[in-house]
Parts: sequence; structure tokens; C-alpha cells
Amino acid sequence: MSAPASLVQRPPATIGGPLSLGGLALLALPLMFVAVSFAHKMGILTLPPSARALVLFAMLISIMLTGMPISIALGSTVLIFVATTTTVPLDAVALKLFTGMEKWEIMAIPFFILAGNFLTHGGIAKRMIDFAATLIGHFHGGLALAGVISCAMFALVCGSSVATVVAIGSIILPEMVKAGYPMRFGAAVITVAGSLGILMLPSIPKVIYAISTNTSIGALFVAGVLPGTLLTFMLCVTTWYIAKKNNYPRQAKATWAQSAKAFKESFWGLMLIVIIIGGIYSGAFTATEAAAMSAVYAFFIAVWVYKATPLREVPKVLIRSANMSAMLLYIIGNAVLFQFVLTNENIPNALSDWMIALNLGPLGFLFVVNLLLLTAGNFMEPSSIILIMAPILFPTAMKLGIDPVHFGIMIDVNMEVGLCHPPVGLNLYVASTIAKVGITDLTKAVMPWLLTMLVFLVIVTYWPWLTLVVPQMLEMTPGHEPIIPIWLSKMF
Repeated sequence: MSAPASLVQRPPATIGGPLSLGGLALLALPLMFVAVSFAHKMGILTLPPSARALVLFAMLISIMLTGMPISIALGSTVLIFVATTTTVPLDAVALKLFTGMEKWEIMAIPFFILAGNFLTHGGIAKRMIDFAATLIGHFHGGLALAGVISCAMFALVCGSSVATVVAIGSIILPEMVKAGYPMRFGAAVITVAGSLGILMLPSIPKVIYAISTNTSIGALFVAGVLPGTLLTFMLCVTTWYIAKKNNYPRQAKATWAQSAKAFKESFWGLMLIVIIIGGIYSGAFTATEAAAMSAVYAFFIAVWVYKATPLREVPKVLIRSANMSAMLLYIIGNAVLFQFVLTNENIPNALSDWMIALNLGPLGFLFVVNLLLLTAGNFMEPSSIILIMAPILFPTAMKLGIDPVHFGIMIDVNMEVGLCHPPVGLNLYVASTIAKVGITDLTKAVMPWLLTMLVFLVIVTYWPWLTLVVPQMLEMTPGHEPIIPIWLSKMF
């Protein structure tokens, strides 16, 4: 779920005035590739398949460099390329747009966005923070540790990193400053902990990856639970170490009665976890239907149980969710067309054969993919990266025997890292706005946690058991032998 425009400070443009030499060069690049495409159509040039692929990617990148939104860059690139370089009729492109958007799984996206909006403004985050503080508030940096734990709990029911930063950060950061924590420290913790929003159970990037690669959404959901738990622990260790080193405040140890009371207050929000996992695993409903159920349940507890969202505010939440959904679905629609062109040109299979011929092996391939995705995270947001990269990299991963669920979670972790560093890390800009801390200062402050995430990325990449054990225990990955005996898995 994207953040409201008022909460996101976009990085300043790097291009000079409209007549600067750099600006003119950036405008000339896409025009040059468009001219090459028209020359091919008129018979002036004859482009072989490899040259057509190069023109396609060069045109897309050059259009994006002009500052045009990625969704429009994708759509315009596809239309120009199809009209000038291929024999595909334009009506086939229009038909593909509609058939590509007819997938049932896509409906999960607006439902999770709606659920996330109700959760963000429904008083659930405050109760999760209070519950987490009663559990670990007595450690060094207890309130910061509570922020990490509450981000993890909120991520289990939300599905958006930016929404997690907004919901938890706007509540806990002022409290941390009152307790004597430096604002830079608190903002850094929430920036990185908020990235758990796309790793734990429901996750919009997971849905997009599943749509792009025909991977089980349910398996991807539960596959993130164990890695998310490990990352939560690693972030807590880093937070505790820095807090102890700087002698940051700790709270009085809560009694069992206080913890029980806080749990009772947050119970209704945490029940959403049971609904999502229990419903999918029991077969009561699919992952898409789980998204719809979570939206209805989030509405119920926000309006009727916690009464933090008055009925008069519900239309605003619906309109906000519709705007976010339309923006994301527009990107997906144009990415569907781009994927259609890639398939028509046989580019994924050609790249797959080329990469396999390099004899990198699965380990080397995963290393290259991580470098590629981390680089892309410097320029694009997660949804766009997955929609463009997944159809290209996925065939090679399958030929090398890499599990599609493991590959999806690895991509998800790369997206987490990209959200936490400039120049386009949305978590960083949202936290900077909430905390009123400069981007440069916050970037420096976030480095210890960012290094922790990179270590975690290596673990997820080269230890597939961490990702696959839960979906295989739940028999949600067909074609693979269960890690533990079936009779034992029935006991969980």
C-alpha cells in the first residue's frame, strides 16, 4: 500500500533547468530509440532479435530517466515497440490487457489495501505497541524494541511496509522522544522495522510476484513467517546492542497482569492472523478470499470494537483505498503488456539460455540476482521492480531448480532493503517526514540496521529451508517431499 502523498517527501530532481545539456541529452535518448524503431518499420534498418531486445530495454530505461512515471513508461514503450518493431496487431494488445487483468488473484490487492487503511486508523497499532512494551520494555532500549515487535505484529495483518511505518511510527516516535531517546535512533529503528510489512503474512509484493509467475499466494504468505521472525530477532539484537552501548532508557518491568490486560486489548487485532492462516490452511477460503475477509474484519474492529474510526470517516477510507488500488492496478496493467511483449519476443527464454550457458550454477545465479535487484532498488519502487524483473529472471530460476516460493521470498527481502535507503526508499522518506529528521542524517542513522538486513538477505538466499519449512509442513508446495513426516505435520 502506498503512503498518502502528504507523508512522502520525494527526492529532489537531479536534472537541471529545461535547457540544460543533461536535460536535453535525457530527452534525446528515448527519441533516438523511437527513431530506430520507426526506421526498422520503414525498412531502413533491419533489427535482429537481439537488437530488438536491446532497443526495447533501452527505450524503457531512457523514458524512465526523463522522470516519467514507470507505469506510463511501460505503457508507452510497449505501444511504440509493438507498432513499429513487431507484427502484433494493436487489438491483440488491447485484448491481452483485459485478459491479463482478469486474474482472480489481482482482487487480493485492493482488499489488502482497504484492510491496511482500516488497520492504520483503527486504533490497532496503539494496542500492539502497548502489548509489546509490556513484554520487552524492561530491556535496554525497551521502547525501541517494542517498536520492532509491534511492527512485526502489525506486519502480520497489514501487508504494506509504508503503512506499517506510518501506523507504528506516528505513535511510538513521540513517546520515544519523551522517554529520552534521540529522534534519529527511533526513526532509524522504525524505518527498517517497518519493512517487515511486506515480508510477513499478507504482502502486496508477494501477490504481485504470484501474479507474475503463477506461484501459490498462500504458500508465499506462510513462507514469510519464519524469515520474518528471524529478521525481527536480528533487528531486536541490533537495537538492543546500540541502546545498551549508549545507555538508552529502559522501562519498569511489567507484571503478568499488565501484560495480560495489554494482550486482551490487542486481541481483536491479532485475531486477524488466525483468520488469514487458519482460513487458507483449512481450505475455508483462498488467499484472495482471505484478503476480502481481512478487509471486512478490519472494518468491523475499527468501527464497532475499538470505535477509533467513526462511520462518517468510512467513505474517506474507501476513497483513499480506491485511489491507491487504481494507481497500483494501472502499473500492473501496463506491466502485463510489457510481459506480453517479452514473451512474444522470446526474451525471457533467450536470457535464461544465455545465463545458464555462463555456468553460474544456482548459487552464482542467486548472487547475480541479488546484485541486480539491489541496484534496481536505488531507482524503482518494489511493485515496479517485481513486475519488470520477475518474468525475466523466473524462467532461469526454474531451469536451475530453484524453488519458486524461495525465489519469491528472496526477491521480497531485496525489496525490503530497497525501501530503507535513498534515493527512492519510501520507508526512509515517510519516517523522515514523521520524525522531522533530514534524509542525510536518517540515512547515516539507519546503517547498522541496514547492514543487519544485508546479512539476513544472505541467510535467506542460501538457506532455503528457512523459507520452505512452513509451507512444506502445511503441504502447500506440491511437487516437493515434506521436510517432516505427514503424520507429524498434522499435529501442528
